[in-house]
Amino acid sequence: MIDPHAPSRPGAPPSWRGPAKLPVRPDTGRFLVLAGVFVCAACGLVYELELVALASYLIGDSVTQASVILSVMVFAMGIGSLAAKRLRGRAAAGFGAVEVVLALVGGSSAMVLYAVFAWTGDWGGLWGYGPRCLLVGFSLAIGLLIGAEIPLLMELIQRIRRQDAGRAVADLFAADYVGALVGGLAFPFLLLPFLGQLTGALLTGAVNVVAGGALVLGLFRGDLSRRGRWLLLVANLAVLALLAATAVLVDDFERAARQAVYGKHVRVALQSDVQEIVLTGGTHGRPLDLFLDGRLRISGRHERRYHEALVHPAMNGPHARVLVLGGGDGLAAREVLRHPGVREVHIVELDPAVVRLAREDPALAALNGHAYADARVRVSTGDAFHWMRRAPTASYDVVIADLPDPGITASAKLYSQEFYGLARQVLTGGGRLAVHAGPVTTRPRVFWTVEATLRAAGLRPAPYRVGGGATGFGTGPDRTAGHSSAGHDWGFLLAASDARPPLRVPTAPRPRTLTQRALSGDARAAARTRVRGLPASTLVHPRYAG
Repeated sequence: MIDPHAPSRPGAPPSWRGPAKLPVRPDTGRFLVLAGVFVCAACGLVYELELVALASYLIGDSVTQASVILSVMVFAMGIGSLAAKRLRGRAAAGFGAVEVVLALVGGSSAMVLYAVFAWTGDWGGLWGYGPRCLLVGFSLAIGLLIGAEIPLLMELIQRIRRQDAGRAVADLFAADYVGALVGGLAFPFLLLPFLGQLTGALLTGAVNVVAGGALVLGLFRGDLSRRGRWLLLVANLAVLALLAATAVLVDDFERAARQAVYGKHVRVALQSDVQEIVLTGGTHGRPLDLFLDGRLRISGRHERRYHEALVHPAMNGPHARVLVLGGGDGLAAREVLRHPGVREVHIVELDPAVVRLAREDPALAALNGHAYADARVRVSTGDAFHWMRRAPTASYDVVIADLPDPGITASAKLYSQEFYGLARQVLTGGGRLAVHAGPVTTRPRVFWTVEATLRAAGLRPAPYRVGGGATGFGTGPDRTAGHSSAGHDWGFLLAASDARPPLRVPTAPRPRTLTQRALSGDARAAARTRVRGLPASTLVHPRYAG
């Protein structure tokens, strides 16, 4: 221990004002301060993870958004630590004020961001990147406030009993890191699945304001004037009441925001362990739409054209056993089952909630032709990549990759050279792989990267496209990003597993479907967009821009 009366270095302003008058013993006081560090660190990490999760949902590219948010926060924490030096003389009051503001900003951040996305995300113009800027603003503000905590808590713990700086920092950081661990585990395993993003953030803010207020008003109230104590108490109660009132209204807010995003015909809205699932329409003549994490995945107006184009070209040849990767909605299976000679359709879907909805929802089950009632259909739930690693070799005549666009970060591994290598292994000799590779006209580089990746995996791809896709929503908070007056299309690649002459997309002399009439011309149109010299995408070097 350092003698409390040891003089400061010449010229250095003393920061320690002597032992604080505590209502408890010094050892108990130190424990309570470290407990406060633990709780505040847990709350701070929850705020960070909540912003990352919400940004991934609203904007779509989780790697980019996590990098931006975390780097901005760490930078802001450094600035906050420097700014807190001015408050060291009034550490108790400063820490109390910081926790009040942090609880209000962090607790309300998810609701404010979602409200801006829901009601202003389609404004466009100068506000086109407004939600992104607001997200960075919240990251900056929360980082500044979190960064100010440690210097002030360091001052408070030294007020209890002056200690060697190195030991004090070690104690504080130990409590801080353990608290961050608890907050980091609580967010995905408790808050998000049981409370959701909005209520979870509000509860975290309430815990934050109670912990900060109790520490200052209970332990260091002697450092505050009578007026300061009342001001801090009123501020804490006001923030706590505001967060509680908001939590009471959060369900009504979610319903209103959901209608602002998806329209007023929302029929099913649920949060599974994997994603948010929303069904709109499907009754009274309204077309059914399915949204996963805010992205339009099925449009009842256009889905048949898409699924015909994805499935039917690959079924030209042996097709007794068919593997559908994704496609838990049952729509790709519906098209597969239209072909005679199919003995088995095996669907591998990540989210069991989607499969359950496709079985039980009357409108979606009718749309997929009650495919799951067919005895030839069986389902495995899990990650397609890991499932393929355990799949028997040469066991499927056709593999249909009905997966989200490759530009979404979570899907990048399902468009990698390693994944296509696994697909090649499960195909029989002469087997075919059909891949949805995103729009050709608006994102040709992504499309032809998929083509180059298939070639690198030893497959022989043939490109084609089908026009008339739904505009849907963009993958950003500015929903106008997905709208354009230009035509939309779906791009596909049909790949063969053997070394026969070059594969061609099949057409019929007397076409039975709109897809067959369009395939020949659209295959040539897709080929005209070719971007040459693109490298393959791999697990360690994904090349799809979000």
